[in-house]
Amino acid sequence: MSVNIEQSWGRALASEFEKDYFKSLALKLHQLKAGGHVIYPPGPQIFKAFELCPLDKVKVVILGQDPYHGYGQAMGLSFSVPSNVPAPPSLKNIFKEISADCGIEMSGSPDLSPWATQGVLLLNAILTVEANMAASHRGFGWETFTDAVISCINRECDSVVFMLWGNFARSKAVLIDRSKHLVLEAAHPSPLARGAFFGCRHFSQANNFLSSRGKTPINWQL
Repeated sequence: MSVNIEQSWGRALASEFEKDYFKSLALKLHQLKAGGHVIYPPGPQIFKAFELCPLDKVKVVILGQDPYHGYGQAMGLSFSVPSNVPAPPSLKNIFKEISADCGIEMSGSPDLSPWATQGVLLLNAILTVEANMAASHRGFGWETFTDAVISCINRECDSVVFMLWGNFARSKAVLIDRSKHLVLEAAHPSPLARGAFFGCRHFSQANNFLSSRGKTPINWQL
C-alpha cells in the first residue's frame, strides 16, 4: 500500500506498511471516514511530525499519547496546536518549565513547528482520534507502528534525547538503548499531575547532552 510520508521515514519503515496490522489500521480509518466519522488530525497532517523532522535530523523525541480531539486542535505534532488556537493546559505547563529551566521568556505561541524543524520529533503514540472522543483509536494498531518508529530511531540514530512524560510514555523506555541515547523521564505536564512535572529540567539537560555530543542545541524559545 502507498503511504504519504517523508522519504527517509518511508524507506526506513517500508516493511511496517506491508504488515497485516497496518493494512487493517488503514482499512479501519477508511471505513470510519466513509461512514461520516470525523477524524483528527486532517489526513494530510497525520504524518506531519515525520515531514518536518526527517530520520537523519532527529535530535530529540517528545512522546505524547494521542492527538487532541477538539475541533481545529490536532496538527500531527504532539502537544502542539495551530497558532490561532489557545494553548492547552499541558502545553502551558511545558512553557512554564522551559522558562524556569532555561531562563527564557516564551511568547505563548502554541505551534511547535519551529522545534520540529530543528530536529525535535513531536511523536504521538497514536496518530489519529475521533472528534470529541479521547483515545478513541487506541488499539487500532498505531501503538505497534510508533513502537517501530522508536525502535528505528534507537537503531539508526546516535545521541538522541528521549523525553518520556507520564507512565504511558515511560513504558517505552524499554525500546531505547541508554548507552547510545539519553532517556529523560518525568511526570506528565498535565495539571492532573498536580505540578509533579515542574523542576524536571529536561530542556537544559537535553541541550547539555546535545552539546556534549557535538550537536547544535535546540532553541526552545517560541
